[in-house]
Amino acid sequence: MRFRAQVLVQLKPDLLDPQGKAVEGSLPAMGWSNVSDVRVGRYVQLDVEAGDRDAALEQVHAMSERLLSNPVIETYRVLDVGELAARESP
Repeated sequence: MRFRAQVLVQLKPDLLDPQGKAVEGSLPAMGWSNVSDVRVGRYVQLDVEAGDRDAALEQVHAMSERLLSNPVIETYRVLDVGELAARESP
């Protein structure tokens, strides 16, 4: 079975996010002065071949911990792991 996983990687909350601050500083000039606490992260989407959803999820967590994120400064969150329909598979 083929599953599509979506992972969000961000800097830990207590670390300064320079990209987020740059975006936050630019928004008022564009008319959005009601925005604060902007954080910028990475979105990773990948397809995983696995026997079932639990096995796919386990693999995605392992990939996220060992490669997709730096656990010293980043957190990750698996947003979704869903089975791909046969027509969605390459």
